[in-house]
Amino acid sequence: MNILDELNQGKVLLSDGAWGTLLQEKGMLPGECPELWNITHRGDVKDIALSYLKAGSDIIETNSFGGSRLKLSQYGLGDRTTELNIAAASITREVAGLDKHVAGSIGPTGKMLIIGDVTEEELYEGFREQAVALEKGGADIVIIETMSAIDEAGLAVRAARENTSCTVIVTMTFARDMKGDFFTMMGVSPSDMVTSMKEAGAHIVGTNCGNGIEDMIYIVREIRICDETIPVIVQANAGVPEYMNGKTVFRESPLMMASYIPEIIKAGASIIGGCCGTTPEHIKEMAKVLGK
Repeated sequence: MNILDELNQGKVLLSDGAWGTLLQEKGMLPGECPELWNITHRGDVKDIALSYLKAGSDIIETNSFGGSRLKLSQYGLGDRTTELNIAAASITREVAGLDKHVAGSIGPTGKMLIIGDVTEEELYEGFREQAVALEKGGADIVIIETMSAIDEAGLAVRAARENTSCTVIVTMTFARDMKGDFFTMMGVSPSDMVTSMKEAGAHIVGTNCGNGIEDMIYIVREIRICDETIPVIVQANAGVPEYMNGKTVFRESPLMMASYIPEIIKAGASIIGGCCGTTPEHIKEMAKVLGK
């Protein structure tokens, strides 16, 4: 079933958790290209997708967050963009079968229009190439995530809408300012995001990364003040990352994160999952709360 049909029926869907965290646990070293693992460590990537399927995820992402040509070129892999994204989506689709959704992950390019180090045409083409490859590999959703700038996010949404038949999700990463309000690093508020991303053509909007799950409640409430009907996705970190003894630590336990699920739903979210630091155990506890 199309994900929008499921949401229109009032279902609350569960997405997956962190990918980078689990890739590191499997031995990926700093400086390695995660997307190349879709070829060189296909079994390990498949194991991560399978772990989220077993945990109860309705939506499983692809290992393609940095899979745009602009990002892959930093590893000398720009010419393999299509290959690596098709591989990413095919791995997750192989695990998901026909019963679960595959969300092709597209992250920011690291380039900024505002300072002139990339053109709109280059960004659009990069996102188009990646989105088309992800759909070809088996994705039925394109999720444009961890965005901070309206112009880049809007181009990504347009590229996916105009060149694929996928449902398009876009999420931005917000942080609380001194007054207690939430903005991205480029000064975008949750309400700004909703208005601009709807205009660009997004089917679903939301927030990921940057915050633990409690703060996400306030972001969802602001989204709902702006728009009462658009589906909202929340993918929180397992708390704010802390650096201890040479390691990044996330303190929110699976039970703690799961305990906030009812309030997140009450605020207006209809898709819930995790981001940095979350594991299949976090998703499993969320699934219990959701009755999956």
